[in-house]
Amino acid sequence: MRTRRVVSGIASAVLAAAITMVATGGEGATGAAPPAKPPRIAGHFKQVVVIYQENHSFDNLYGAWGDVGGEHVDGTADAPAARTLQVAQDGSTYACLRQNDVNLTSPPLTSICSDPAHGTPASAFSNDPFTIDDHIAPTDTTCPKPPGASAPFGVPKGSGLEGGCTRDLVHRFYQEQYQLNGGQQNRYVTGSDAVGLTMGTYDTTKLPVYRYLHRKGAPKYVVADRFFQGAFGGSFLNHQWLIAGRAPLDPTAGTPGHTQYSKVDTNGMPTSYPQYTATGAVADNALTVACPDGNPADYQHACGNFAVNTVQPASPPARPGQVSIPLIDDDAYPNIGDRLSDAGISWNWYSGGWDDAVAGNPGALFQYHHQPFNYFADYAPGQPGRAHLQDEDDFFDAAEAGTLPTVSFVKPYGAENEHPGYASAADGSSHLVRLLDAILTGPQAGNTLVIVTYDEFGGQWDHVPPPGQGDSPGAHDAFGPGTRIPALLLARSFTRSGVDHTVLDTTSIIATLERSFGLAPVGIRDTAVNDLTSAIRIGRGKH
Repeated sequence: MRTRRVVSGIASAVLAAAITMVATGGEGATGAAPPAKPPRIAGHFKQVVVIYQENHSFDNLYGAWGDVGGEHVDGTADAPAARTLQVAQDGSTYACLRQNDVNLTSPPLTSICSDPAHGTPASAFSNDPFTIDDHIAPTDTTCPKPPGASAPFGVPKGSGLEGGCTRDLVHRFYQEQYQLNGGQQNRYVTGSDAVGLTMGTYDTTKLPVYRYLHRKGAPKYVVADRFFQGAFGGSFLNHQWLIAGRAPLDPTAGTPGHTQYSKVDTNGMPTSYPQYTATGAVADNALTVACPDGNPADYQHACGNFAVNTVQPASPPARPGQVSIPLIDDDAYPNIGDRLSDAGISWNWYSGGWDDAVAGNPGALFQYHHQPFNYFADYAPGQPGRAHLQDEDDFFDAAEAGTLPTVSFVKPYGAENEHPGYASAADGSSHLVRLLDAILTGPQAGNTLVIVTYDEFGGQWDHVPPPGQGDSPGAHDAFGPGTRIPALLLARSFTRSGVDHTVLDTTSIIATLERSFGLAPVGIRDTAVNDLTSAIRIGRGKH
């Protein structure tokens, strides 16, 4: 690939304005130029594998992890009432949780309370977190049949496929900011189409990955319990933040047949929900709101032509009939793959179902917006970067043969990525164990760091305020970070397990690569976030 400039044109103006907005805090934060290229990742590893799962908050999935190496993981038991009890649009506190997943309503469940004042005549759930497994077990037949079928309110038990799926929950840019409520964490229910399901959690100790890590001979690991999703909202945007640390711009924005601006009400909401009524004209579209001064891209205020909700790539494979954005210019807006390639560092993005999708036979649960490099010009068909986009089967082959590149990103296929609505937490966790076992029993295990995290919160509650919400410290800007998400670091060479409380977000991954290899930052917040050095130090027994 050709050598690239860091920014050009509008990109330089956006960067110059935004860099002053980044607030820093915590160990390891720096805006200085990256160090000279070291021989290994974070001074120790020859390979790193990033496994990117789907749609769970930390409390939802890891909230009952417990202690690790004698250190406490901040979970649901630590949540104060002020950041747990959910409030209505008018600020009053709910007595019960309204539910609209077909398996959580009353009936079929027995009612224990009612809240007529908030439109809930009967509910099996008080205004508290609850364990989903108690009502929808991993063996229940509640997953859509056939796979990919629409089930907006879930699949009744006995009529679907086994897996214990719930309905899906909204997870979009403006809705999440409303749900966070300035760090009070108390409007997840009101700001959601799935209402009370937002307070559901899983029994962490029954997850296959938890059992894998607590069996005899398991690798040592570090739980990062202050790891936040890079940007507010959903999967499309957070995949972009994983590789590029920014929201892409659409130069065709606002024109007929192209992406359109969002419009929010006085509370910052772009739509109505069962327990929220918009206070004015709203539009829940792909772009941020238009800038009042006509600026095409104001990073400081997150307005203009920024694509923040799901859009399709201009390159195939892409979902037909849906709005796409033009290919992103890698010269103006580089990604971490561009940086690695230009530095001669081997890497690949491995995706479940990729080969079938490229051949024109995509699986029913192949997610086009989970392929972030496919939005960039240098990764279009026939371009040099295309060779870096490979199938997950190629990853398994490379792990077994000991030929993994220096950097691997792994994106499981839809049925195996844990996404509520069309996949189950248990099945996805089982696939995660298969990936971990392939890496950590392979020929390169001794020199490989594995990072497991999730793209975003999936619309589910967490009690820890992200940086920038209220007085929570850490690097932040108008795009995030958002809700806390699960994160693990594993390595065969780790000598102990433990907990890292360093404030991190999705861009900490690319920041780690940039600082390890002396690469220029690709975005803005990656100049200021903490990297993963502290967590690695804990695993190596240096903390």
